[in-house]
Amino acid sequence: MANHSRPKMKTPAIGIIGILAVGLVVLFGGSQRTSGILFGIPQEAVADEKESQATLDKTNLRRKNYFPNTERLGPDEMRVIALGTGTPNFRHSQASASWLVELGNGEKFIFDIGTGSLANLAALEIPYTYLDKIFISHLHVDHIGDLDAMFIGGWVSNRTGPLKVWGPSGLKPKFGTKYAVDRLREMFTWDITGRKGNMPSAGGHIEVTEFDYSKSHVVYQKNGVKIRAWSAIHGIDGAVSYSLEWKGRKFVYSGDTTPNKWFLAEGQKADLLIHECYLSVDQFIKLKNYDPERARIVATVVHTPPSACGKIFSQLKPRMAIAYHTFNDFNTAPDIIAGIRESYDGPLTLADDLLVWNVDKDGVHVRKFIGTDEPWPASPPHPAGPPDPSERTPRSDWLNAGRIKFSD
Repeated sequence: MANHSRPKMKTPAIGIIGILAVGLVVLFGGSQRTSGILFGIPQEAVADEKESQATLDKTNLRRKNYFPNTERLGPDEMRVIALGTGTPNFRHSQASASWLVELGNGEKFIFDIGTGSLANLAALEIPYTYLDKIFISHLHVDHIGDLDAMFIGGWVSNRTGPLKVWGPSGLKPKFGTKYAVDRLREMFTWDITGRKGNMPSAGGHIEVTEFDYSKSHVVYQKNGVKIRAWSAIHGIDGAVSYSLEWKGRKFVYSGDTTPNKWFLAEGQKADLLIHECYLSVDQFIKLKNYDPERARIVATVVHTPPSACGKIFSQLKPRMAIAYHTFNDFNTAPDIIAGIRESYDGPLTLADDLLVWNVDKDGVHVRKFIGTDEPWPASPPHPAGPPDPSERTPRSDWLNAGRIKFSD
């Protein structure tokens, strides 16, 4: 499959809001009743839902782009959205690593949340109450860089429950996910204390489940969803890869890793197989001015170069192979694709931010996201209630004495 250019976040002329408004009036006959499909939440029953959904489903067959919160997933359908496909080198065009998996039962799972990815997640305008499960592959900044913003910003944006984080242990406790999350919480002591009592506190908590990085095992199993983790080889001990299985669909995510035996064993029979595909040794030397030894280590010892990525895809034969964690630019993409194609001739996407893959029994469908650069937080399904004044930390008399009161 050819490389995809970066999706545009705005539409000319009447704009995306106007398009969606016209489309929804047509699809729903001007009804003022609202179905849950419009807000990325589990479905709410309305009297004319079957008729409206039939019209919507027919329209979806012809739709070339993905407009968020306008499409109901099928009962056994999976949708995956790239929230970040880049590297530790931060840039507007590609956020760092993050992937959203949405299932037909309404559940949503985030894999990694690298720097810059939260802006792309916000553009989907999904209530943060439903974005409460994050699975971390390892503790590099380009995979957890927006965890702090998701914790506090998600709370401010109406999340009504704790943010739940799963991640690997390390050789020592200080190298594990629990240590990192505990210190993150401590770092924001001032922020958290100042908000308690002034806003509902239910969303102001973060919970962590740390699991053994050295085992291949199930780390989450609920409502028919099974998530497995296994060791990845990247930097020091403590990185993992993941798979998510549900109703015969399988999503596989490498995180960062050099090729290894565990990935080949666990990545079989995938619908979507996402594997890192960094630059080649020559590209590191020519484009990033690395010395040859540093280029060799980064490309082939710590990461996976395009030629090796192609061999992984060739052995595992997924329904769709997705290469990510690279510079998807006009002067790099052709050589990256060529390196993969040396050994792999199957379905392929060189990932870009906000590409969308729908997986169902008929195949894998790849589209661009069309949305807004100016999202507002979506309302939660149920209000969190008022703040508890007893949790408030009062300002000092000295500070209050400096306040100037203006009448409204």
